[in-house]
Amino acid sequence: MTASRPPRARAPTIDVVIESARWQKAPRAASVVRRAIGAAAPARARSAELAVILTSDRAIRILNRRWRGRDKPTNVLSFPAPAAGRGAPRHLGDIVLAYETVAREARAEGKPLDHHIAHLALHGFLHLLGYDHESHGQAEAMERRERRILARLGVPDPYAERDS
Repeated sequence: MTASRPPRARAPTIDVVIESARWQKAPRAASVVRRAIGAAAPARARSAELAVILTSDRAIRILNRRWRGRDKPTNVLSFPAPAAGRGAPRHLGDIVLAYETVAREARAEGKPLDHHIAHLALHGFLHLLGYDHESHGQAEAMERRERRILARLGVPDPYAERDS
């Protein structure tokens, strides 16, 4: 297991924990995650902290089964933290990405792996901030924000093909 913590900047403190050796095939994953989340962080979240766990399909399948009742791997899961007490550092929660599913989806969609990682890290982060996609209106608002942020990062609209 490898953990790294960058110097504090205009983004939340992001601990990236690499739990699966498969992520060695994506050597820029940690920096892509930090950049995507940093671009999305509103002022209220800049003094917060969160963890991003880069893991395997096997590990995320266990989490997905336990917390969502779905016995299959998925690309990303978000676990918002409960509100912290006064004076405590604000921990937003955890984001978990599974290498095999993320890589398989990127290949199937013909997009660079780094672009898909950025999108999923951003998507998970927005969940930690309270965004959701349970209703059509919520999904539209979340996707609109994702599109704006990804465009600033030079990542093409991940929903363009679906919408055409």
